Amino acid sequence: MRRSRRFWGPTVVMTSLALALAACGGGSGSSAGAGETNPDGTVSVYGTEPQNALVPTNINDLGGTKAIQVMFATLVGFKGADAKPFNLMADSITTTDSKVYDIKIKQGWKFHDGTEVKAHNFIDAWNYGAYAPNGQLNTDFYSNIQGYKDVHPADENAKPATDKMSGLVQKGDYEFQVTLDAPFSVFDIKVGYQAFAPLPDAFFKDPKGFEQHPIGNGPMKFVSRTPNQDIKLTRNDDYKGDDKVHFKDLDIKIYSSQETAYQDLLSGRLDFMEALPPSAVAGGKYKADLGDRLVTGNLLGVSTIAVPYYVPGYDNLELRKAISMSIDRAQITKTVMNDTYVPLDGYVAQGITGARSGVCQFCKFDPAAAKEAFAKSGFKGKLTIASNADGGRKEPLVAACNSIKNTLGVECDFVPATDFGQWRSIVTGKKLTGMGRSDWSADYPSIEDFLNPIYKTGGSSNDSNYSNPQVDALLAQADATADKDAAVKLYQQAEDLIAKDLPSIPTWDEKGVAAKSKNLKSAALDFRRMPDYPSIEVLKK
Repeated sequence: MRRSRRFWGPTVVMTSLALALAACGGGSGSSAGAGETNPDGTVSVYGTEPQNALVPTNINDLGGTKAIQVMFATLVGFKGADAKPFNLMADSITTTDSKVYDIKIKQGWKFHDGTEVKAHNFIDAWNYGAYAPNGQLNTDFYSNIQGYKDVHPADENAKPATDKMSGLVQKGDYEFQVTLDAPFSVFDIKVGYQAFAPLPDAFFKDPKGFEQHPIGNGPMKFVSRTPNQDIKLTRNDDYKGDDKVHFKDLDIKIYSSQETAYQDLLSGRLDFMEALPPSAVAGGKYKADLGDRLVTGNLLGVSTIAVPYYVPGYDNLELRKAISMSIDRAQITKTVMNDTYVPLDGYVAQGITGARSGVCQFCKFDPAAAKEAFAKSGFKGKLTIASNADGGRKEPLVAACNSIKNTLGVECDFVPATDFGQWRSIVTGKKLTGMGRSDWSADYPSIEDFLNPIYKTGGSSNDSNYSNPQVDALLAQADATADKDAAVKLYQQAEDLIAKDLPSIPTWDEKGVAAKSKNLKSAALDFRRMPDYPSIEVLKK
């Protein structure tokens, strides 16, 4: 999932909500206080303007996911700090070969318009997301389903042969079968990502009307959306899932300034922020500000700087090496981020099975080697790093630019975008004119999710427009390996090749520091750098 702010700056992502135990004190993942709770209270959380309408197949940024996450329930959810998968809408997901999956869904679950969720709602949603003419951001997530190439040809100018994937077959009102092109051992947790949420019949009757008033099947229902102001949701009292919320109304407030949001949180006008502004982090000021209202969490995500191949002069490995080795990650994470982040030297988040340290050999600060590589590159001109400037994204990237400038003696400027929605439109439209912030949080806890969407040719979040046939072949081989341990080793081989090409430059990884207001008894972060809504309890006034 592209992060709108996490790691000082989404996707993905992006699944049914993680369950968390309402903590009885501060500590990893949660913060709680004494007092009687109000189950009919209102909770406000920090938000950024979503890139698109709130449709699960077309949202992969944090701003939109904060609403999608709690409006829709997928087949699988994730529980606790280690993101352990559990069946949410799925009654069972079974396979004998990791290629053909039989999925039975729980009966009696309803969309917010009162219609029952049935097998065809999943099939129709996935077909819609995959069908090329619909132009959905998350289309690549369906790419290993048999028949995907028929609905989404590799040639952008080719007409799809059909609008339905042959690998999706309904077996009854509450059962369907998914056949993949090849074995894929993590498909049964991949379906926890929001792109695999069901859509009601009402969506297909009037997609534009649905965009104005989305209808989900999750713990909360849509009320209203005012662009650049807020998204309002209310509790679905008929929800049957284990991840119910314990408050009545949710107000996702859209801020252009993280500093303003933080002041609102301290004064009680905002209830939750999943990251803190630079002014609070500097010198550890937030510790005195927040006390027991500090919320910590175990996050599964990475921060990188994408170096797009389509930008003139940037398709240059020596330049990439020089930039990476000229960034003093240790100094920046210590002084600018006050140790709330740690240096990153790989492409997979620590905590994910298969993650390793030291994968990127060019991610150590080495001024002499950086200067040598820069001289070899022959690059002339100015370097830039672009990002949305709100939410504390600017400061560490300015520091990175200064580190590059001081090491290489080349001009480097930070280029701000107006907001996150505009920023992601620039990136997905391949309109970057220099480097760009490229952060990622797990959509589901798998090494595969850190590689396929970002580094596979044509991947849904391939910000660098990177393409390496050897990487593609290893990823395909790993995807098709039923044995999970063997698959991880193949994914690692792909990561090793990616690290040699440096399509994006690993920078830092966040420890997970959030905050709750005096209005909340408890709150937690889930692994995607999201408010863990089921853990939130409102104090009775």
